[in-house]
Amino acid sequence: MNPHSLRRTAALVRRGDTTALSIVEEAIRRHETSDLGAYIVFDADGARAQARTIDAAVAHGEDPGPLAGVTVSVKDLYGVTGLPIRAGTKRELPAHWRREGFLVRAMRRLGAVIVGKTHTVELAFGGVGLNPNTGTPVNPWDAGEHRAPGGSSAGAGVSLCEGSAMIALGSDTGGSVRIPASATGVVGHRHTTGRWPTSGVVPLSTTLDTVGLLTRTAADSRYAFGLIDVLAGNAPGPGPAAGHATGQGIDQGHRGHSATTVAGLRIGLPRSGLWSRTVPDIAAVVRRALGDLEAAGARVFEVDAPELDEAGERYLAGELVQPERFESLERDLPGWTPILDPTVGKRLESARDVSAVDYVAVLRARRRLSESIHARVEAGHIDLLATPTLPITPPPLSALSRLDVYRAVNRDMLSGTGPASMLDMCAVSLPAGLDEHGIPAGLQLIGPSGGDHALLERACAVESVLGTADERLGAPPRLTTSV
Repeated sequence: MNPHSLRRTAALVRRGDTTALSIVEEAIRRHETSDLGAYIVFDADGARAQARTIDAAVAHGEDPGPLAGVTVSVKDLYGVTGLPIRAGTKRELPAHWRREGFLVRAMRRLGAVIVGKTHTVELAFGGVGLNPNTGTPVNPWDAGEHRAPGGSSAGAGVSLCEGSAMIALGSDTGGSVRIPASATGVVGHRHTTGRWPTSGVVPLSTTLDTVGLLTRTAADSRYAFGLIDVLAGNAPGPGPAAGHATGQGIDQGHRGHSATTVAGLRIGLPRSGLWSRTVPDIAAVVRRALGDLEAAGARVFEVDAPELDEAGERYLAGELVQPERFESLERDLPGWTPILDPTVGKRLESARDVSAVDYVAVLRARRRLSESIHARVEAGHIDLLATPTLPITPPPLSALSRLDVYRAVNRDMLSGTGPASMLDMCAVSLPAGLDEHGIPAGLQLIGPSGGDHALLERACAVESVLGTADERLGAPPRLTTSV
């Protein structure tokens, strides 16, 4: 993978010390020598054209932006001009779904290069990453079997691993950024619900949907988040992305305090099923990471957080997401329900059984639980809650042939991330280590609503202790030596 950070890569391009085209050619080479199947469409010619435009701007003394030349993969739930969109279904969506929304437009404005569209679970409705319609990307951490990459942003983390992208655009309703980040050993951030527009993205849940980024490091996530957040109309945070969203203002460095140490950081470990239902080897990996933080001066202690368990149960019961998914499907794509794969279609059948009373009740419960957990965190002076991102190892596809098994695994994959979504909190998954199968295990750090900048600052501090994925995990064994 490209050893440079996003900030460093863009700086080299903006100064003319390297070219966007050379970065793109390397991304194309890495994709063409990979057998991981991250993309449904890889647009090499389009990426070259974008790169040449950036290089021409530099040659004329213009600044192409603070993500100049950075390669970006886009989940095939987003509209991208000139590229088809299927959203993981059996056929292409109507042409109006190709219109670009906020996040894709932001990438272009900041100077990034879109290289292609990655596989998604059908209509983003699943956490395993399986898609019998368009293909399931290969998790590169298993050299012998085709193991699930995590979903629903199934190709996002895989594209980062193969080195064809430096940022992967995903979406996170109940965990679809954090789950594949954990499963493939990268960083995934779910921002506070509503912070960024979800325009130009096929919806799953109007209540819980967020767009978001997967990156190779927490520092990259903080940098890109800060840039995009300004374009979304939010005040600059304290990180190195503070300043104007375009031009040299972005390079003026920090505004305010930047967390460089975990000393004194107060990390609460919830007494909840998020820990007790995690398989022992994954729990041990995450606890070792927390032990490293404690040795570096963090305060790690157990806390009561019953809201997490109730929120998780409410999420998995399907009384919120399933009716919202069904309603938007019937409204936006009428007649498509019968052609859905059973892994999606069978699970949507129960949406018809959710009454208006049940739906309103779950919305009220969500508000109540969110208010309660936020009050608990504030009263306890807790900076972060920490849990495993995934309670199980992503399985080989060969273990998922029966629908009942798939449904049980899918619930497990979503059970660690759904609570933060339901509680209107922000969360990030960082690589913690490798489990007994040699598959990455994620450390999920959860912060209060609206606390995204602080969360990412603290994630960078944690990364400074644990190391980046390259440092803590090593290289995925399936990647060839030529990639």
